[in-house]
Amino acid sequence: MAQESLGERIWYKHYPPQVPKCLDYPDCTLAEFLKETAIKHASKPAIFFLDAEVSYRDLWDMVRRLATAFAGLGFKKGDVIALMLPNSIQFVVAYYACQLLGVTVTSINPTYKALEVRHQLKDSGAKALLILDALFEEARDGIEGTAVEKIIGTNIVDLCGFSALKVFLGKLLKKIPTGALPADALKLTELLKADPDPPEVEIDPEDEAVLLYTGGTTGLPKGAMLTHRNVVSNATMCNAWLWKRQENMGIIGVLPLFHSFAMTTVMNIAILLGGFQVLFPRPPEDMAELFAAIEKYSSNADLIMPGVAVLFNKINTHPQVKNFDLSGLKIAISGAGPLPLEIQDKFEELTGSVIIEGYGLSETTPVTHGNPIAGYRKQGTIGLPFPDTDIKIMDKETGTRELPPLPFAVAETGGLTEEQAGEADAYTGELVIKGPQVMRGYKNKPEETADTIRDGWLYTGDIACIDADGFTIIRDRAKDMIKFKGYAVFPAEVEDLLHRHPGIQGAAVIGVPHEKVGEVVKAFIVPAPAYKEQITAEEIQEWAKDNMAAHKIPSIIEFREELPTTLVGKILRRVLREEELEKLKES
Repeated sequence: MAQESLGERIWYKHYPPQVPKCLDYPDCTLAEFLKETAIKHASKPAIFFLDAEVSYRDLWDMVRRLATAFAGLGFKKGDVIALMLPNSIQFVVAYYACQLLGVTVTSINPTYKALEVRHQLKDSGAKALLILDALFEEARDGIEGTAVEKIIGTNIVDLCGFSALKVFLGKLLKKIPTGALPADALKLTELLKADPDPPEVEIDPEDEAVLLYTGGTTGLPKGAMLTHRNVVSNATMCNAWLWKRQENMGIIGVLPLFHSFAMTTVMNIAILLGGFQVLFPRPPEDMAELFAAIEKYSSNADLIMPGVAVLFNKINTHPQVKNFDLSGLKIAISGAGPLPLEIQDKFEELTGSVIIEGYGLSETTPVTHGNPIAGYRKQGTIGLPFPDTDIKIMDKETGTRELPPLPFAVAETGGLTEEQAGEADAYTGELVIKGPQVMRGYKNKPEETADTIRDGWLYTGDIACIDADGFTIIRDRAKDMIKFKGYAVFPAEVEDLLHRHPGIQGAAVIGVPHEKVGEVVKAFIVPAPAYKEQITAEEIQEWAKDNMAAHKIPSIIEFREELPTTLVGKILRRVLREEELEKLKES
């Protein structure tokens, strides 16, 4: 059921008329969504992966077979199974098999090393690990001393239907990655020979469905406990927000499914709306591979592509982008960090699609905001809260005083102007959120849970303000804010301004400790290819004097070939800060 009406919130002024402000949410699991879709669209494609196509009939059959096998191994409602897999057919099958049994899924980043694997396995209490064979050697030491009873192995092409000869040659020529598994490991392909007859399990919407580990930007990663209500609600919200789409639309899955962003906006949404997923086992090294996929699969249906600013910038700057027909891409969704306006404008110009910036957190399953996909939207903002989602801005100092919206509305393009930014400081605080997508809490961490969720409101740690039209503007992470001579400098704003320089392809900004002024602004710059030998730090600083307030101008500029990012593509300012602190210790 929908939560109680929120009344006349300021953001309803420009709410898309096609999107209900409150929704009815079914009391069911995501597996029941898959069942309904499989009945309705049995012969239609559910997944395209490598050269394989999986129909909804076959996907539902595999899900039931694996759920039967899991139950036969003794796994039951409330147990945890860990998936250490890249985007693949196996990931989708295993995720939904767990949902069918009431087993909690925890997905492990495939790039994790042994210590990181051990932390997640121990903290989650996972009883089984389903792992890609090529990843096992790296993870082996991380399994020791955990509650894992069963290791289930799979090769990346196991469910692709390739001939034995093709697989043999692929492994021999090292075109198909592989690796040794322990002698007692179970094979996923053997488990899938079980009859498709899983036990009936009574699942309450408040039961835990997913244990999603946050990025660990502050200490070890924490497990966000997401209920069936959380995941069903968020998928339903996203589906309502994407009202302007074909029923069987395709979704490009470049982002990793182990991350909350793709879990919801690629996998769960595709299945809810009866569309298909085009899954990449890893982001293409050459964007031309992505362009070719967009051309190919748009012949089936119009396409949606969730992504991050780094991905969209790579598309914009690829030398062959104009050689492909990308007109089949109708909607792009940018999340996991700010979308610089220059990147947004250029992407829309090149592709003809609409790209909207949204916002979410692992703790909110993850989506809470988005710009409307048609009609009135505001670039430079994260848009409006989703249906049944309430928000407030609380003062940064105590978190107990609600701040009013800005006394002005920002323009449809550009977000806050330089003049408005100073005036907005008095209305800027921590964004807090309430809604059916908000997690139950952090596993095994009652103190952190109590600090993050207060009276039902999730304190995000993000610094934001709301304009007079109800659009939310993220100014930065609280912990990333730079204090320079008493001024609050928001790295995201400086990065956005730097991206407007034609010679800058990528930018990341941090604060570096300084004994006299608190912190100075340092920018890490990736030059655009055509400017590599020309651009200088002095030239950028001169340009900055004309384009940003004095306290925002980077005092230090360092050029890089690339910036550190997560597998999702989010820039890791934390890594840059740690590097700087090491330099300071050595000096």
